[in-house]
Amino acid sequence: MKLVSWNVAGFRACLKKGFDEVFKEMDADVFALQESKVLPDQFEYNPDGYEMILNPAERKGYSGTLVYTRVKPLNVTFGLGIDEHDHEGRVITLEYNDFYLVVQYVPNAKRDLSRLDYRMVWEDDLRNYLKELEKTKPVVMCGDLNVAHEEIDIRNPKANIGNAGFTYEERGKFTELLNAGFIDTYRYYNPDKVQYSWWSYMGHARENNVGWRLDYFVVSKDIIDKVKNPTIHDEVMGSDHCPVSIELDLN
Repeated sequence: MKLVSWNVAGFRACLKKGFDEVFKEMDADVFALQESKVLPDQFEYNPDGYEMILNPAERKGYSGTLVYTRVKPLNVTFGLGIDEHDHEGRVITLEYNDFYLVVQYVPNAKRDLSRLDYRMVWEDDLRNYLKELEKTKPVVMCGDLNVAHEEIDIRNPKANIGNAGFTYEERGKFTELLNAGFIDTYRYYNPDKVQYSWWSYMGHARENNVGWRLDYFVVSKDIIDKVKNPTIHDEVMGSDHCPVSIELDLN
């Protein structure tokens, strides 16, 4: 089962930048998209063989998650079940036979860190949510997590310490998630590889590969041996992020 995660930075915009070609070429069983920024009546993209699942933000043109799956889920839920968190369309949970897939778009702490305190609450509540799911079956969580965990995950670490996405607080919460029994699939299989999934639109950052690794597949440690080929598709354009993927063999 091939799973792809991609922050498309606005689905309608990405559709105009070659999304359909990427979708067909990658030929995944599940496409999990973040920052979709659409309502159901604002676009039409219905590829054959896929079910579309959308969780839009209440605020128009903001946030949102969107999934295309050709493996029918047993159940789908939206949000974390906590009112404080569930107005921005940031989480879709799909239950499959052998695992839960949690697609999430983590709140950005903002440039002035005005949302950092809220982000800390989100991280704790999300971790508790994942651990609760894990009592039933293993969890695969993917999305734009808005954090570069270690210095290897960012081009200019020293210059960015304390900036949103590279604060000690955000990085510490990701460490807490790993300590709770989850594994960063890309780093597990590529301990020393330097590769990024997001680049600023400023200063020719992508051209010069001045990037951050913000997009992840994180899995319950019990199924890490079932994960194959964690990949960052940094050749794919269409957004300021690129897709990331894994293959999952639970048979």
